[in-house]
Amino acid sequence: MTTTLATYPFLRLLLHTGGPHPVIETEWLGFAGSQDFREALTEAVKLARLHRPTGWVADDRHLGAVRPKDLDWTHTKVLVPLGELGITRFAHLESVQVLNRITIDGMYQSAVPGLPYEFRHFTVLAEARAWASGA
Repeated sequence: MTTTLATYPFLRLLLHTGGPHPVIETEWLGFAGSQDFREALTEAVKLARLHRPTGWVADDRHLGAVRPKDLDWTHTKVLVPLGELGITRFAHLESVQVLNRITIDGMYQSAVPGLPYEFRHFTVLAEARAWASGA
């Protein structure tokens, strides 16, 4: 079962409860300025505290450009806290925009070694969801 937890013009936050373990998904729909980007991800972390998922899907395929300072913020304020909230699997679908893919992947490559959860890249959304849920 999938529930929409929040909707923004640039992001949809979903909760999947049909698999072995609950999963939160950030489905980026387009560009978000710094303030909107940070507010939406802060809300996503709050919702993770409330719903206690063990999996996370970051669907960045349509995410617009992200500033380096926002990527640094994401590492500190999102990726690290997710480990403290019990996330065990983080599935990532890369941006279709080459520059975004390079920039965002660089942030993940530097962040992942210090995170307490398993991280994998995917190209198929259904596979990312299944893996993140433990199916």
